[in-house]
Amino acid sequence: MELLQPSSLDELDGASDTVLLAGGTEVVPLVREGLLRAETLVDISALVPHGIAGTRIGAGATLAELEVDPQIPDALREACRLAASPQLRNMGSIAGNLLQATRCWYWRLDYPCRLHGGDRCHAREGEHREHAIFANDYCASAHPSDVAAALVALGATLHTTRRELPVRDLYRLPTPDDRRTTTLEPGEVILELDVPPADSSTYLKAMDRKRWAFPLVGVAAVRRGAETTVALAGVAPVPWLLEGSLDEATPLPGTAYKVQVATALVERARAAVA
Repeated sequence: MELLQPSSLDELDGASDTVLLAGGTEVVPLVREGLLRAETLVDISALVPHGIAGTRIGAGATLAELEVDPQIPDALREACRLAASPQLRNMGSIAGNLLQATRCWYWRLDYPCRLHGGDRCHAREGEHREHAIFANDYCASAHPSDVAAALVALGATLHTTRRELPVRDLYRLPTPDDRRTTTLEPGEVILELDVPPADSSTYLKAMDRKRWAFPLVGVAAVRRGAETTVALAGVAPVPWLLEGSLDEATPLPGTAYKVQVATALVERARAAVA
């Protein structure tokens, strides 16, 4: 494997069998464990925008920068603060956080699950305490990003090297004919985000430890005027915009508790932004 440091993002057009690297907090462990395989690692940390300017956030901005910047809505600041240890928050970029892989232990142990090209979801029949309660019929993995849920609730927009799209549309549920969980194409790079202001917002999180754990359930609530938008982390293979009721959840036997936890957190989050 070789490491490239291109002088321009234009050099990535048409690139194949490459893995992009910025902060490295997600990519390096996956490469080490053999879950990401590529001939070439491409360091783009110096090529993507950094910093925060009003509603614009550079893709290379770290979670540590975001959590202390008063320009950032409370929901996103709190999601960044709760996302990881101080060391990881100082290294990890916001774009990398959005693209992190599932923490499903079957996927991480390289079981031949559906995301790995297999024909079954091992979690549905096996241990699944930390897995999904929505959209879990094909793959029961749970998306681990606190930041993604906050950005979905905030109605944030992504700008890439090829297009502009809502953060919500960065994600897709895997299907038999396309098992990806994001809509990014090879060589497409996230450049920056536009996060519109909110009248009030919050992010609440249930986790196994008091600090620095992935969400069992995370709830972002954002109010603009009389309308409140809620999005959840840790409950579906993608960040989940709650458009209906939690009564529509389809928990597995081991995840039924998540419905109760989510119900309590959603109620608290709505009250906090009211």
